Order: sequence, then structure tokens, then C-alpha cells
Amino acid sequence: MGEEAKAAAWAEITAADAAAVPKPTPPAEAVTVAVAVDPRLQGITDAIRVVPHFPKQGIMFNDITPLLLRPGVFKDAVDIFVERYRGMGIAAVAGIEARGFIFGPAIALAIGAKFIPLRKPKKLPGEVISETYVLEYGTDCLQMHVGAIEPGERVLIVDDLVATGGTLCAAIRLLERAGADVVECACLIGLPKFKDFFKLNGMHMASFLKIASERWTDIDKSAVHY
Repeated sequence: MGEEAKAAAWAEITAADAAAVPKPTPPAEAVTVAVAVDPRLQGITDAIRVVPHFPKQGIMFNDITPLLLRPGVFKDAVDIFVERYRGMGIAAVAGIEARGFIFGPAIALAIGAKFIPLRKPKKLPGEVISETYVLEYGTDCLQMHVGAIEPGERVLIVDDLVATGGTLCAAIRLLERAGADVVECACLIGLPKFKDFFKLNGMHMASFLKIASERWTDIDKSAVHY
């Protein structure tokens, strides 16, 4: 993405954010994310590379690896999550394979929570609980160790990017079957072209980074997304 295009997208998004007024509601009922004019977001935006036609033709891949090469920017990204979730009584951070493993442990350590890896099949030893979900071409599955979560524990789900929300919905269902109280899902990047796939029904989505993205709230936990 060229610098002029980034600047134009950022100006449009920042103006929209500035018009939003965060509501002082309890964490479990929050419907907005107070990210309006955080100067760290520009650096995070600039550190993410868009790679055309990867991993296949027609896909615009948001590559976070350049961000990981900039320790200050990487820290800023983690800090923004930590500032939101510290003090919310989060007992566990669940990271979705694989890039949720990059941000999830750092956030968990900083807020004093345990980290739970949600993995693809046959990656976890021992007894697991599984959740299968539908993709555009077939199905996939997430697994978690039995006993990783205690009933009633408050959990944050972390991944790098949300598109249609299918994987996040599977993660929510998996954790809730184990008795968890899923507080929020947090992603670094949100793709606006898929926003109409989301149903408004009770689960908050905190997507703080705005690379031509929009803020989404209330993922429908029961819907099937492609």
C-alpha cells in the first residue's frame, strides 16, 4: 500500500473515530473501544505490509512480520491491548493458532493471566475438546486441552486478524462449552469488506488497528461464517 493511500485511509478513519463517543459502561457490556486519536496507531499501521496475491491469486495478505522486527512498535501494539484489558478480571487469554500465539502470551503475562493455546488438530498431546467450523471450501477445527479452563473463568480471545469471523466464533463456542465466560475477542486488524457477515447479538469485537478497517461489535456466537 503506497504512503499516499495509507495517509488518505488514515485521515478518513481518524475523522470517523474522532466522532465516536465511548460510553462508560461496565466491561462486559462495552460497545465501543476508546482508540480515537492514539498516536501509536500510525506507527503500527505503517509497520504492516500488504502483499498482493498471497497465498493465492486475489488475496491481499496483511503481513504483520515487519511489525515484529520493530521492537518499539511491537510493544505499542501489545501495550494498547494491555491497557484495555488490565483490571477487567481476565483469568485467561486464549490465542488462536498461529498468529494469536504471537500477541496472546505477551498480553497474558502483562495482565497476570494464564495463556491457553487453541490449536489445529493433532497438535496438542493428551485429552482435548474440539470445535469444528465451516470454511468457504471445507471445514477446519480448533482444539483445547481438557482442564485448561475452569468454569466461570473470564477469557479474552486473541488473534491477529478478523475477516468473516468464522474462526473466532468457533473459539467462542469451544471455550463456552468448557464453561468459560468469554469477555471479548481482540484482533490487530479488521477487514471491512467482510463486515456485513457479522450479526449483532451479544459478543463484542475489539479491533483497534485501522488499516482501512472499521470497528465491529457483537459477533453472533451461533452463526456459521464463511
